[in-house]
Amino acid sequence: MIWKLILIRHGMTAGNREKRYIGMTDEKLCPIGREALNQEKKRSLYPAADLLFSSPLVRCLETAAILYPGQEPLIIEAFRECSFGQFEGKNYKELSDNPLYQAWIDSGGALPFPGGESMESFRERCARGLGQLLARFEEEEKPQTAACIVHGGTIMALLSRFGTEGKDYYDYQCGNGQGYCCLVEKNGKGEIRLSWIQPLQYSQDLY
Repeated sequence: MIWKLILIRHGMTAGNREKRYIGMTDEKLCPIGREALNQEKKRSLYPAADLLFSSPLVRCLETAAILYPGQEPLIIEAFRECSFGQFEGKNYKELSDNPLYQAWIDSGGALPFPGGESMESFRERCARGLGQLLARFEEEEKPQTAACIVHGGTIMALLSRFGTEGKDYYDYQCGNGQGYCCLVEKNGKGEIRLSWIQPLQYSQDLY
């Protein structure tokens, strides 16, 4: 069976606005972030969804309430943002003299975050979350469309791990309130594929 999945990054927080590494920190949306989501909603940027999923962090729950009012999100703990360890809450300027940060930059983001998660463990965690989402999908008698309010890292992890385009993790960066629509397929071997990946502003091509 093939399902439709809408991956949406949460709205802007104060830390996002200051370009800080906000991972496990449970920030709320800032006023500018709320207003931007409401404006995009008026433009009908966000397709309707039969099912709604969310990271447990408050910035995602607030985003879900704005974009899909009246729909109770199903929480997937594994969809939390990556743990940035010693970089958490800091921005490039504050980290520019940190040798650990420079080493991480030089690695192209491949090194684990000091005191935080490695890329491999983060992607595995997000993969488990997708498995939980699909288990809920499979309870339905007909194909469904699901919206998933998560984090930028979560979106990049899922699309780079399961996408059929062969792109890298950072190729799927997106802004606050932005995201992608795709088709989800699980074959007889249990293998998951995400195909027909489209930026959210072009999502109507899928519907």
